[in-house]
Amino acid sequence: MLSRTAIRQLRAQAPKLRVQSVRAASAWSQVPQGPPAILGITEAFKADSHPEKINLGVGAYRDDKGKPYVLPSVDEAEQQVIKKKLDKEYAGITGVPAFTKAAALLAYGPDSAAIKEDRIAITQSISGTGALRIGGAFLERHYPGAKTIYIPTPSWANHNAVFKDSGLKVEKYRYYNKDTIGLDFDGMVEDIKNMPKGSIVLLHACAHNPTGIDPTEEQWRKISDVVKEGGHFPFFDMAYQGFASGDTDKDAFALRHFIKEGHLPALCQSFAKNMGLYGERVGAFSIVCEDAAEKKRVDSQIKILVRPLYSNPPVHGARIASTILNDPALNKQWLGEVKGMADRIITMRALLKENLEKLGSKHDWSHITSQIGMFAYTGLKPEQMDQLAKECSVYATKDGRISVAGITSGNVKRLAESIYKVTG
Repeated sequence: MLSRTAIRQLRAQAPKLRVQSVRAASAWSQVPQGPPAILGITEAFKADSHPEKINLGVGAYRDDKGKPYVLPSVDEAEQQVIKKKLDKEYAGITGVPAFTKAAALLAYGPDSAAIKEDRIAITQSISGTGALRIGGAFLERHYPGAKTIYIPTPSWANHNAVFKDSGLKVEKYRYYNKDTIGLDFDGMVEDIKNMPKGSIVLLHACAHNPTGIDPTEEQWRKISDVVKEGGHFPFFDMAYQGFASGDTDKDAFALRHFIKEGHLPALCQSFAKNMGLYGERVGAFSIVCEDAAEKKRVDSQIKILVRPLYSNPPVHGARIASTILNDPALNKQWLGEVKGMADRIITMRALLKENLEKLGSKHDWSHITSQIGMFAYTGLKPEQMDQLAKECSVYATKDGRISVAGITSGNVKRLAESIYKVTG
């Protein structure tokens, strides 16, 4: 029989033993802490009590009051969908057919030989990220060349993660020239020429993220030529069609030119930005094939990939997008609204540049207006971005990228003053 002293000692040790037992049973004790995501900027912004704080981190469109914007055409299309009282049955593995057909027409154009000859394999995806994931998995499984994809330096941060998780090796090619805050076109062409024959090349179709720097049409023609010379496979990411210039045809120039030149590219589309359907996750992945028979085989393999990933995509957002794309009146309205969003972004760029110049800044800010799309690469250094956040309550990513959508006519003057403060 234990003495009272021994019993007291066991009772004192019991909590410690229980904690050790729980810790030893955890399978996740060695899981490392990951770095904060870009959404961490939003959290820091929310915690800031400054009455005139500015969030230029998250890539979502805002109106001139800094509020989320639901396009009137989207609102009308959603009401039409609701009134139809459609069922909630599963879509097919490749999604809502009326949507995918319209998405292909928007991207490739109604005059596209690939569409007329029925040789585009397309599937609805969970927005642009889902399209990239399907594309990466398809290439890893079926591409006959090296399983290496070359992405620009820099590129959207998620490109690297998506392709690595798809099983592809990720390499990089030159794109951004930090000295000119512009395109390193010669470096880009040289790197593409030096890639192993038959490499996979990721290309941002328009509104390059994060720099906002796009090749000119003449430069795109040269890029097409060197990609063809190397026998490389072009993989287009088109997340901003219409949202970049305000013209959906102009923004699709690169993709359509490549096809005219005989390329058989893959394409990822997103309707998050140009329709404001962020949370609905509407996108598409497609591959241009040699002929209809090849399309049929490719389509069958895409279905095999999608089935264990998520089985089939959600229908509500696709129905909204489909209604807009297939109704002539709504489509015309939407195109006007997209141009309105693009024009506001362009105006904010001009105002920021104008305000910086009025302050007497000796820096050349012409890159702000020569870049295009939602994002601008300011050329600011990480320490200057930290200073903007700590001293001015202006939040953006450390690489100097700002979301121009977060600039308004009400905050552009203060933003310019803040940038002037940290750059002189």
